[in-house]
Parts: sequence; structure tokens; C-alpha cells
Amino acid sequence: MADAPVLLEKRDDAIAVITLNRPEKLNALNAEVRGLLKEIFADLSRDDDVKVVVIHGTGDKAFVAGADISEFAARTAMEQRAVYAEPRIYEVVGEFPKPVIAAIHGFCIGGGSELALACDVRVADRTARLSQAEIRIGLIPGGGGTQRLARLVGRGHAMLISCTGDFVEAEEAHRIGWVEVLVDEGLHLEKALEIAGKMARWSPVSLKLAKQAVNAAFEMPLRAGLEHEKELFLAAFASDDGREGVKAFVEKRKPEFKGR
Repeated sequence: MADAPVLLEKRDDAIAVITLNRPEKLNALNAEVRGLLKEIFADLSRDDDVKVVVIHGTGDKAFVAGADISEFAARTAMEQRAVYAEPRIYEVVGEFPKPVIAAIHGFCIGGGSELALACDVRVADRTARLSQAEIRIGLIPGGGGTQRLARLVGRGHAMLISCTGDFVEAEEAHRIGWVEVLVDEGLHLEKALEIAGKMARWSPVSLKLAKQAVNAAFEMPLRAGLEHEKELFLAAFASDDGREGVKAFVEKRKPEFKGR
């Protein structure tokens, strides 16, 4: 339905596009949107025809302007703890087995920034304005806005961003590594789809294993990470797609990956 708060398009090129569709609310994340996103990502994790996911927001003002504060304003501390005991969209996206690309424009604030941080690659246009604004209302980021951000930009920048609540313009966000790719205004989705297309050409087995290996670099000591990478390489080597890729290279032809 075109008026649904979250839209899903499964394209013929093995790319799924998720559209956050609450432009009148600057695509703020409320319970309905978070629930729909979790359902969609669960569906896409089982869909062998989808290799890469792109997520973006409608309207000309925002990717996601944070969480819907009105929803949790009346909760008690125990009620909020109970909410946090459930799987959250940030963990769902962060642990999703396939590459996820955020296409960012306009406001990307608080929970919206944390959603983008949970993705694997961030593409922003020059209108993007990012912030971890929780400090402004007496809170701190709670969906990965300190942990994932620090791993991208370093301790000092993460501290500055988290403790001031200031906006970071697109160019500066790109300079410090908050976003990986910067494009001219209005080209964020086009560029994200271009990158997704480059990924979707390859074996879904190796895409998943590559994501696991890179993520392990931030969760393991170097020696353990290298051992883990070796095991993942051997898993790729033993797969049908791995054998096909090597054979196709030797035979100087395009590989036909089957996802096995």
C-alpha cells in the first residue's frame, strides 16, 4: 500500500529497497514502523532472491528525524527496561546476514542516526545533517549511538558528538568517517543502488561471509579475528559458489553463482 508507513520493493537485480514513508513526521521511528521493519528484515533474511538491502526515507527533509519521543515520554523506568528487553530494530539490522546500505538525506537524528549506524554502509547527500541529540533531553544514545559511532569515528569525535548534541553537516560527517560516501543533493538513493548493484553481482555465500569477517574485526582480538577469517575463507572455498568462481576465473568466463 502506497500510504503504508514502511514500503518494500523487491527488485529484479537481487536488491530490496525499504522506504520509510512518514514524511509528515520526518519519518520518525514509532512502534508501528519499528515493528514493520523487524517483520520486513525477517522476511528478507529468508529470501534467497535478495542479496542486498537499501533503506531510505521519503520526503525532502529527512532520512529519519529520530524516535517518536511522545511514545516513551509517559513510560516508567521499568516499562522502558521491558521495551529494551525485546529485540530492537538496531540489533535486527546490525545482525542481518546480508549487506544493508543506508541512503541518507536531510535530518538523520538520534534513533535515525542509530538506524543508519546499524547499517553496513552509509551514503549521504549534501543536505544530510546528522546528530546524536539525546543529550538535549537529558538522555544518552541507547540504540548503538555511542558504541557503533565510536567504532566509526573514534573516541574523541564520538565524545564530542554525544556530549554536545550538535548537528554535523554532511561534508564533516564524511570527513570523520560517519558516512562512507558523499554525493550531490538528491543522488543519495541512486548512489546507494549503484553500490548495492556492485555487491549483488557476487555470490550470496561470499557476501554473507565477508560481512561476518569484517564485523568480527570489531568484536575479536586480532589473533582470534585472523583465525575466524581463515575459517570463513575455508567455508567460502568449500562452497559450490567458491568452486564455481575459481573455475570461471580459470576458464575466463562469467561465474554463475547459485547461493550454495
